Amino acid sequence: MIERIAALFVPPDVEPGMAGKSPSWSSVVLLTQLRWIAVFGQLATIVVVAAALKVRLPLAPLLLAPLLLMVINLSVASLLKRRRSFSQRELFSALMIDVVALCWQLYHSGGATNPFTFLFLLQIVIGAIILEARWSWLVALNACLCMVLLTFHHVPLRLPDRYAAEHFHLYIYGSLFCFVLAAVLLIVFVARLDRNRRDSDAQLAAFRQQVAEEDHIIRMGLLASGAAHELGTPLASISVILGDWSREPLVANDPDMAADLADVRRELARCKTIVSGILMSAGEVRGIDPAVTGVRAFIEDIAAEWRARIPGELRLVDRVSEDVRIIADPGLRQVIGNVVDNAAEVSPELVVMEAWLEDAGDGPRLVLTVSDRGPGFAPEMLDRIGQPYASTKGRDGGGLGLFLVVNVIRKLGGSVSVENRRDGGASVQLVIPLATLALSVTDPGEDA
Repeated sequence: MIERIAALFVPPDVEPGMAGKSPSWSSVVLLTQLRWIAVFGQLATIVVVAAALKVRLPLAPLLLAPLLLMVINLSVASLLKRRRSFSQRELFSALMIDVVALCWQLYHSGGATNPFTFLFLLQIVIGAIILEARWSWLVALNACLCMVLLTFHHVPLRLPDRYAAEHFHLYIYGSLFCFVLAAVLLIVFVARLDRNRRDSDAQLAAFRQQVAEEDHIIRMGLLASGAAHELGTPLASISVILGDWSREPLVANDPDMAADLADVRRELARCKTIVSGILMSAGEVRGIDPAVTGVRAFIEDIAAEWRARIPGELRLVDRVSEDVRIIADPGLRQVIGNVVDNAAEVSPELVVMEAWLEDAGDGPRLVLTVSDRGPGFAPEMLDRIGQPYASTKGRDGGGLGLFLVVNVIRKLGGSVSVENRRDGGASVQLVIPLATLALSVTDPGEDA
């Protein structure tokens, strides 16, 4: 029986270990807290009525409901540790458990003559806040059906002789206590439920912002890949022309012109490499000649590349404990290089790159931190990092670098965090799940 009740809170489409807590999770927490209040309130009321007022109560059925609610609460508490969201059907089921429990208690304690029937209104109000319209109407309908049942069918209270003539006075006192209790619970719980609703609106706004940013990324990617395709033809023509020039006697016999021509061809080759990288990043990276490497080699290659490109020192602190084999993603290499480039721009003397692996609930993650000795981020910029055109560099297009970094890492299932260091400078930390990069047995590069 208990397992069936607990199963109401376990849908097949939600997996344990989810990162974010939804407003529905908070609603279940509030319902659980309200249920604990009901348990202790019912026990206290039974003790007062039986001991102080000397009313003979059917203790066995009245104590059964609080006991069952306690068991349900303990079962839900274990689920709250594994779950991070609940469906409307589950919230409705949780609220109906409280409605049925209250109906059971009232049935054995006077039915509609019990002033605590007004607590049904509290459950209807809560249902109207946390549930969609169709589910909240079902809660109201079931509460009304319970009232109809309690009006015509209930176990009458057996009052002592001294209270039998003052039955209406006891009802008035009970109604006053019930009114105060309902008012307090409404203020406390409805205010907290409304806060959950505002949190849900804020989360929805954040999702909309994320969709807008990803749409911006798609447009930029289309423009970049289109430009790369357009540049391919003139670069190929220039390469052919330079090859013809290099064979001309006038150029071949002039060392200065030959050296200049060699520099131009070298820079042209670099341009073609960049264009090829853009086109590769726009496609399915693992399907286009994937490069298999280790985490340590991947980080060291990036560090070696940027040591040759920045004027100062790039210090690599390698704390990778296990050299896991991964697919070297050109897009990831590019965004890491973007972070290093930003750091070198404000701190040309020294950039520190630190890498290590850490275990998480969803598997190992690569953590890469790039620190500089520059002025750090302005306080007003810390909350805007990753938004397009959020930059203090004062030039057109500023801020797109970190915008790309944040969105690419987010696409890989990771996260980006920035902070100002206590001893000066800034630090950017990239956290990337290895599951998105790790080499699997079905990868075509397994034998590479």
